[in-house]
Amino acid sequence: MKFVDTHVLAFLKQWGSRPLDLSLSEYFRAHRALGAKDRREMGELVYTLVRWKGLFDQLDPTGTKHLFLLRKHSVPEWLAKETVPEHVRYGLTPFLYEQFVKAHGLEKARELGTLLNTQAPTALRVNTRKISRDEFLAKNLFPMRAVSSTPAGILLEKREPLFATDEFKQGLFEVQDIGSQIVADLVAAKPGERVLDYCSGSGGKALAIAARMNGTGELYLHDVRPRALAEAKVRLKRAGVQNAQVLEPGHNTLKKLLGKMDWVLVDVPCTGTGTLRRNPDQKTKIDATMVEELVVKQRQIVAEAVKYLKPTGRLVYATCSLLPPENELQIPHFPLQLEQSLHLLPTPEHDGFFASIFTIR
Repeated sequence: MKFVDTHVLAFLKQWGSRPLDLSLSEYFRAHRALGAKDRREMGELVYTLVRWKGLFDQLDPTGTKHLFLLRKHSVPEWLAKETVPEHVRYGLTPFLYEQFVKAHGLEKARELGTLLNTQAPTALRVNTRKISRDEFLAKNLFPMRAVSSTPAGILLEKREPLFATDEFKQGLFEVQDIGSQIVADLVAAKPGERVLDYCSGSGGKALAIAARMNGTGELYLHDVRPRALAEAKVRLKRAGVQNAQVLEPGHNTLKKLLGKMDWVLVDVPCTGTGTLRRNPDQKTKIDATMVEELVVKQRQIVAEAVKYLKPTGRLVYATCSLLPPENELQIPHFPLQLEQSLHLLPTPEHDGFFASIFTIR
């Protein structure tokens, strides 16, 4: 058995239910004998097996020969078999296939299924507080190009060792999907305004907003996950953002912000169906019960977040979902007036997102 295959099988055996990308990174750190080429091959094999688990389960229900089958024939060769069910052919579970067809039509559902089982694009957001996009491109770090859909976005031709560069350590850029940058652009905060990123996670969108505030005004990051907020603090410091404050749940400052925000961003927990290229293991976890529970949670979060808006403020509701119950079907349930909506289906350049801008009725 090949050296890499041994590690693939060992990883899959001990993986569990943790996020695939995080678990794979931890495995690499614990197994230094794997060189760069080995890690790249192993990563491609693992992601292929997880993305196309439905296919390999169909071929081998015991789950013991998946890697052998992948080594024997490529995924397209296996998909050419007439006995492969329709949903499996497009790398989706029966539930997701049904939902995609219902929401987007048969041909688009097939297109989405195919796309969501490819490698995700790698994109950067230039920190324009430190360097212009043209100046950054002139450094010629890697093969890359500017995109027209967002002012600081750059798309790379392939994955690169970005975090090892001096430019990353200096805070000249952050890794951020182009679609995520487009959503952050909807928060058109002006210098001097107050912004609350209510579900900030590790601060990706907040960092994009901070760059446009030109170091003035007030930016607050809130989340229920301490680990994400800790990462946000590291990123804010690296980017040189000094007008931001990280607020854990129950922080005294939260009470003082009620009714005072010019902008509130609510990037709610969702199924993540627009980002399945990055999290292929998520597919098998999504079912009707999960969607129903998330819809309720999303409404609860918005009901809390809206309390921070000033009378003339705006709220941006966002998901990385492709499912209407989490997106446009939520709009009538919010105590707000819709101003505009944005649907971003996944493309080779960016992930899928939904966002709406609201004002107080």
